[in-house]
Amino acid sequence: MAQPSLRTISVIRRGYGRRYTDLPVDELSQQRIVIDCAGGYLRPALIDLRQGDTVYWREQERYVSGQISHVRRDDQRVIAILKDVQVMPEDFFPY
Repeated sequence: MAQPSLRTISVIRRGYGRRYTDLPVDELSQQRIVIDCAGGYLRPALIDLRQGDTVYWREQERYVSGQISHVRRDDQRVIAILKDVQVMPEDFFPY
């Protein structure tokens, strides 16, 4: 049985620089990011995602970029709502 591929994001914060590189996520779409902390040692309050952060990830062979417009936390999950999502040029590299 094939293992699902690990989805990760990189996060850059204006005035700070790179906040996360290859942060694992449970759900990733062009509308939202979900990190589920159930059953783990990490808690949602410890994951530092903020409004205005720029997020990058790979889809197929291209990078996709978006900006976090809102972050919600509950006891088990972090949900970041995205805006201004766009496919980056082929020669783009976020490092």
